[in-house]
Amino acid sequence: MSLCSNPNIQNPLPMNNSILQNTNFSYENSDFAEIQSTVVPTSHVPDKKMMYELEKKLHEDIDDEEEWSLVVSGIMNTNNEWSETIRNLNSFEHNPIQKPISFSPPFSTTSLNSSPSSIVSPASEFSKQSLMEAATAISEGKMDYAKEILSSFSHTQNPKLKFDSWLLDCIASALKSRVNNIENPPPVAELFSKEHTDSTQLLFDNSLCFKLSFMAANIAILEAAFKDTTKSVKNLCVVDFDIGNGKQYINLLQELHARLNGSPAMLKITTVTVNIDNENLKTIGELLVREAKSLGIGFEFKPVNLKLTELTRESLNCNSEDILAVNFAFNLCKIPDESVSTENPRDTLLRQVKSLSPSIVTILEQELNTNTALFVSRVAETLSYYNTLLESIEFAMDRGSYKRLKLEKGLSRKMRNVVACEGRDRVERCEVFGKWRARMSMAGFRLNPMSRKVTESITSRLIQGSRITVHEENGGVCFGWKGKALTVASSWC
Repeated sequence: MSLCSNPNIQNPLPMNNSILQNTNFSYENSDFAEIQSTVVPTSHVPDKKMMYELEKKLHEDIDDEEEWSLVVSGIMNTNNEWSETIRNLNSFEHNPIQKPISFSPPFSTTSLNSSPSSIVSPASEFSKQSLMEAATAISEGKMDYAKEILSSFSHTQNPKLKFDSWLLDCIASALKSRVNNIENPPPVAELFSKEHTDSTQLLFDNSLCFKLSFMAANIAILEAAFKDTTKSVKNLCVVDFDIGNGKQYINLLQELHARLNGSPAMLKITTVTVNIDNENLKTIGELLVREAKSLGIGFEFKPVNLKLTELTRESLNCNSEDILAVNFAFNLCKIPDESVSTENPRDTLLRQVKSLSPSIVTILEQELNTNTALFVSRVAETLSYYNTLLESIEFAMDRGSYKRLKLEKGLSRKMRNVVACEGRDRVERCEVFGKWRARMSMAGFRLNPMSRKVTESITSRLIQGSRITVHEENGGVCFGWKGKALTVASSWC
């Protein structure tokens, strides 16, 4: 499988050489192959006792003792702690039986063809309690009972519904896929489409929690670059595995310019991608080149297509004297881990990055536990998280606008995939920060708590009385809505 996926292959547009003076915009062609096993220096491998404790922390959602004993034996009885099979860590068939929630059959819903003022929300007819009972029935294998509950719910996806009703609609649709994925196929391939990429970018651009996370990563990168005050920052190389629309680096260029005070510097951006001939990458490169030129900063942009084992400083356009920063922005959760593949591409990637000796690695992730959580817990977590996220977006985008509808379609695909799918079909496997801490420690990284300057800098830019909350917790910076964390930024070395 690939490090990042983009099936939309397009022919590049002709380069505009006039904007490339005093810069270097280069593309490197190489074969892109499946992620393969990587030999990691022994200095990066924790001892088995530490490994055991970290692994236990990572899989603390596994409540079944027999299943946990299988995980432990797979860790302790091998020379390579990740090489043995760790199967079905979050398979709902192994979930402990849960007591059913009391249920009253919902009434029939009012026609949704009426005017907006007369629309009756499905939430008033089909409650969250009913939804959770259907999830519990599914986890216990009582598919007929789950189908009976869900049959009372009419799938509408009506854009005029309140966001909480729309949310229940999405989860009910996902549960129907769980009961019968032939009649109700869940979205899988759609999560790799250009349409979904665009809708995800709309989320990044319009949710303040996501925007602030990108800002925190930039500040942390520059803090690391300027850490040694006795040396001038000449060359900063940033490696990114999912550059999106490049806006994060427009901000980084501006922040770098403000710190340089006229001193010369070179910023290199290398993005590891499946398709280096993507028209979007060409546009991003030209945009960044123009911004760097206007700020008087030397700049190089280089997309590369590499095997995991080919990730070296040289192949990433980073010299030994360059300050190397690696940025993982909301993409590590999309790379399969040990619960999906015995090859564990996620851990292998992290260990390979560690072997590059970066000055800093930044991780941005949603504070959402949908990886190894038991099925019913996963449904409840998804409901709670996206309810808060949608509430925060309600204040940023007008309901019914084209962009809002496009963003919501993207969120719907994400939620339905998380609830309805298992194995490789479940594209995103988000984890809470505590689990990322355990995973990074297992890969040999040390937490580098973001300085107070990061939170102070970001907080100072928020409007007074904002419902966005920013706080430090266990070395990471959490961004949330009304106190509930939605995203977390952290840095490692």
